[in-house]
Amino acid sequence: MASPYFYFAHLATMADEFALNENSSRHIVQVLRMQPDEILRLTDGKGLSVKATIQEANKKKCLVKITEKNRQEKPARSVQIGISLLKNTSRFEWFLEKATELGITGIIPLKCARTEKQQFRIERMQGILESALIQSQQVWMPVIEEPQNFTALVAGSVATQRFIAHCEGGTKRKLSEWTGDAAATSQLLLIGPEGDFSEEEIKLALENHFVPISLGDTRLRSETAALAGAALLKLL
Repeated sequence: MASPYFYFAHLATMADEFALNENSSRHIVQVLRMQPDEILRLTDGKGLSVKATIQEANKKKCLVKITEKNRQEKPARSVQIGISLLKNTSRFEWFLEKATELGITGIIPLKCARTEKQQFRIERMQGILESALIQSQQVWMPVIEEPQNFTALVAGSVATQRFIAHCEGGTKRKLSEWTGDAAATSQLLLIGPEGDFSEEEIKLALENHFVPISLGDTRLRSETAALAGAALLKLL
């Protein structure tokens, strides 16, 4: 049976022997009923993972000792999804969870012309990423940014491959058939709100070298489109 997996943000700066926070300690001792000398795994979400042995099973301050360290290099290709904030927050949170499981590098919440939802609780969103990171047992957690204005993001993007998915007409490339540049180090895909991007936003994106793409033959909800695009980019 695999050892339990936990997230600990300050892992890189800790001594070889240290106490876990109260939430993790309570889960280890009261829920998992782990005992001294049992092994667990920890990650900081920034490439570092360790094996640690329980020294003292205290439900408030579980003392552990690191016995093995491993560092995984950052993925050579950055995959970011820029997605409009959604009216239904739970749908946005669902996307965050699934995108983390897929191993997406970054998520940029967007404020577009037709974006209805304007409130954003980054602490809650960060907690969702942490839970998904633990569930999928990864060592690199996506970076979620504060919401950005669509115009500013498009004008300032330095991604080597830039894509925009929209529902308007015109020539589009199927993302599933995209070959592009195999040496590309960063990719950014833009997904609009429930009412899609405005004509002005699409025009601005094209002027800034975003490639219009299709995600299939059916019309998808924003969060579904974002997840489909994320999966395709990870497979390219």
